[in-house]
Amino acid sequence: MSRSLLSKLLFTLAAAAIAIPLFLFAQETVDLAIVNRIRAEAFDNSKVMDHMFYLTDVYGPRVANSPGYHQAADWVVKRMQEYGIPAKLENWDFGRGWAFSHYEGHLIEPQYAPIIGFPLAWSPSTDGTVTGEPMLAILRSAEDLEKYKGKLKGKIIMTSQPRALNVIANAPLKRYSEAELSETAVAPEPGAPSFGFGGPSRGPRSAFDPQPPQNMAQMREFRPKLQAFLLDEAPALIIQSSLTGDGGGTVFGSQGGSRDPKDPVPPPMVVIAAEHYNRIVRLIEHKIPVKVAFNIKAELLDKKDDVNVVAEIEGGRKKDEIVMLGAHLDSWQGGTGATDNGAGSAVMIEAMRILKSLNVKMDRTVRLGLWGGEEEGLLGSRAYVKAHFADPEVMKPTAEHAKIAGYFNVDNGTGKLRGVYLQGNDMVRPIFNTWMEPFRDLGFTTLTIRNTGGTDHLSFDGVGLPGFQFIQDPVEYSARTHHSNMDVYDRIQKGDLMQAAAIVASFAYNTAMRDEMLPRKPLPKPQPRRGGPGGAGRPSTN
Repeated sequence: MSRSLLSKLLFTLAAAAIAIPLFLFAQETVDLAIVNRIRAEAFDNSKVMDHMFYLTDVYGPRVANSPGYHQAADWVVKRMQEYGIPAKLENWDFGRGWAFSHYEGHLIEPQYAPIIGFPLAWSPSTDGTVTGEPMLAILRSAEDLEKYKGKLKGKIIMTSQPRALNVIANAPLKRYSEAELSETAVAPEPGAPSFGFGGPSRGPRSAFDPQPPQNMAQMREFRPKLQAFLLDEAPALIIQSSLTGDGGGTVFGSQGGSRDPKDPVPPPMVVIAAEHYNRIVRLIEHKIPVKVAFNIKAELLDKKDDVNVVAEIEGGRKKDEIVMLGAHLDSWQGGTGATDNGAGSAVMIEAMRILKSLNVKMDRTVRLGLWGGEEEGLLGSRAYVKAHFADPEVMKPTAEHAKIAGYFNVDNGTGKLRGVYLQGNDMVRPIFNTWMEPFRDLGFTTLTIRNTGGTDHLSFDGVGLPGFQFIQDPVEYSARTHHSNMDVYDRIQKGDLMQAAAIVASFAYNTAMRDEMLPRKPLPKPQPRRGGPGGAGRPSTN
């Protein structure tokens, strides 16, 4: 007997065993025959790694509003249509795009060595190859700015403090233990912050302040002074150390300049491996002559609309009611956007394919949204929600608002799904408990009332819609891949994505077929905009 056939037989027996308890003791029911078909399609006929290949190896990186992003969006529309699922692009206002076509960095003296790194987004090209002796210029205060005033023009400057790196003693693989899952399932103390496993989202940080003051108010006050200073000084190149991590050639970095066409263009900026940065600093401190050379080709593109990808499988008797699946399609530039968030996008594409393959008319319409501009502050999903459901600043729901049965999001790397953040909506707990039952054998076991930040479900939750993010095993997300040059296809866990696609497809099907829509929390109060143009100041993202 083949492994596939044995798996199907075992699952059928397990399904029969749980069918009676589910029917007798729960308000919710699960169509186990459909779940069995979903699992079989997800594991025996998976296309998820093919989706990953195109999103990463072919079209990555997918920086918001870049050529790579738009090519990826066009590909998703085509792929959906190949599956018989109508799809389109929806435009929204973003700002200028950015892309880079060349990076090289070299240590020339005292001995040659290549320098691992990449340019920071929305920073420009160098003027050809920039060669010279780098200068350490730590800029953290007004006193620092005064100290270096008039001394940086045309210089190669290093603005980060060197960081001590820990020995990487073990592989950075992380999967949640049962004890950790049990702990997070417990409601937090009243008034305590609730961000799920990972804590508050770090989000992208402007390279103008690589090591900003700890006080956020101080940081906001200092940043424009630093920006103006660097623009006046006009260094030839700004070099930053990898923002986090313990090295090993992994470089973490994201944004340098601004997408707002009204903002000035900063000097050229690169982020390099911490080990290489530290070596250069030590040479400078020991007064050993050191020379580096960098050549960057990057382009700030004319302002134009970014796009979201929208596709849907039309429902039957309740086709005006919508179940939504979502993930962000954009990425940062260091790698090819595999775990952040090609994985989530591939899972959602695959879930739609699986649902279509069932050849069953679902009661409600299932709609996919792949969002742009997530990395800059959930911009694509916020634009979609504002256009279709409600403006959070005034909180007056549209007619469409009442038609959303639920929204499910995947955006925490390549790890398998372990449960659901209920986002403070405990009314869905008994529903999800029942839907979860056929997948407990795959490690999908945990529901928590806790919230988690930094993903596109917040755009929906923020206007009173039932929006949920799944709990995922971190695997290497924070340790290696998040916003780094190692966010590539080879870090993807195939089996985990297959499991995720099966669960997402099942949750979508159950939501589409349920008699009632998922219960909702009360409509939030209006939320005044924080920050500047384009939503700056709203929560940053994964």
